[in-house]
Amino acid sequence: MNHELSVNLHMHTRYSDGHGSHSDIAQAALVAGIDAVIVTDHNVWVNGPEQYYRKDGRQVLLMVGEEIHDQARQPQKNHLLVFGADRELAMLASKPQELIDGVRKAGGVCFLAHPVDPAAPAFGEDDISWVDWQVNGYTGLELWNAMSEFKSLLKSKLHAIYYAYNPQRIARGPFPEAVRKWDELLVSGKKIVAIGGSDAHQLPARLGPLRKVLFPYEFHFRCVNTHVLLSQPLSGDESKDRQRILEALRKGHAFIGYDLPAPTRGFRFSAQGRSGIAWMGDEISVRGGATLQVRLPLAVECRLLKDGKVIRTWNKREVYTYITSEPGVYRVEAFIPYKGLLRHWIISNPIYLI
Repeated sequence: MNHELSVNLHMHTRYSDGHGSHSDIAQAALVAGIDAVIVTDHNVWVNGPEQYYRKDGRQVLLMVGEEIHDQARQPQKNHLLVFGADRELAMLASKPQELIDGVRKAGGVCFLAHPVDPAAPAFGEDDISWVDWQVNGYTGLELWNAMSEFKSLLKSKLHAIYYAYNPQRIARGPFPEAVRKWDELLVSGKKIVAIGGSDAHQLPARLGPLRKVLFPYEFHFRCVNTHVLLSQPLSGDESKDRQRILEALRKGHAFIGYDLPAPTRGFRFSAQGRSGIAWMGDEISVRGGATLQVRLPLAVECRLLKDGKVIRTWNKREVYTYITSEPGVYRVEAFIPYKGLLRHWIISNPIYLI
């Protein structure tokens, strides 16, 4: 898995509640150095703008998905990110399991959007968390949603003004409740892929005499990204590359990186055993022992977790190894000091030792 892509996903255009076009998104991604973006307008699948965009020797693959929820339900709950279905499925929104089944039949992948999304009463924003936890067959969940995190900090209008003008101070990590739920699902035996989404809207905001565009697309593309690992570089063929990205997401060959404090590109988490090597999302036999290896782009605090519990913490090195003969779900979290706080920097998908 030597080829890494930085993918920003979950964003909106003027087709729903965003304030930019697909071309605006592509141009912002080119400036930010993103390899691919996945646009997900609310309850509308936009057929047409999916393609490679190129400028000054750079290229970005713009892919089109959809964020689907039951618009008749109040308050809204159970938003689902759908990638690769290539058809409109919003008609299934009222029954989440039927929707998930429909995505699978269409050959797509789907993720529970912002599974924890608390209310912001000061601005009339409802809690729109995922609540139907009896569903199955989904690919994963959006563990870290950048806009949900911003929303959780809006305790007053003064907080809104502060963070609007200091957006680099917002991101600290996914909600602990979301992480706990993910670990609970993993320990129960489900293979649940975690992704990070920007939920970008590029919103023009007004508060009294103050006017500002909240979180331009380009800013979002420099923050919470999902890094996808491939065995071969992109070919430039739009259809083939799109399928390879979707398949990597399906398999969990990815990690979440908060790229604003420092680039997370280059992170790797693998396991070596008698039967070969496993990457994030893979399983491998632990018979005869397995060696886990963590490679960080910078020497920061790193935690190894087994079945949701921290079993080892390291500092001040870029490469760590851990030998084990115990089956379990192993994953990695790395933290970086930034703007006076220790913040999540990298969250790996698990390796399953069996």
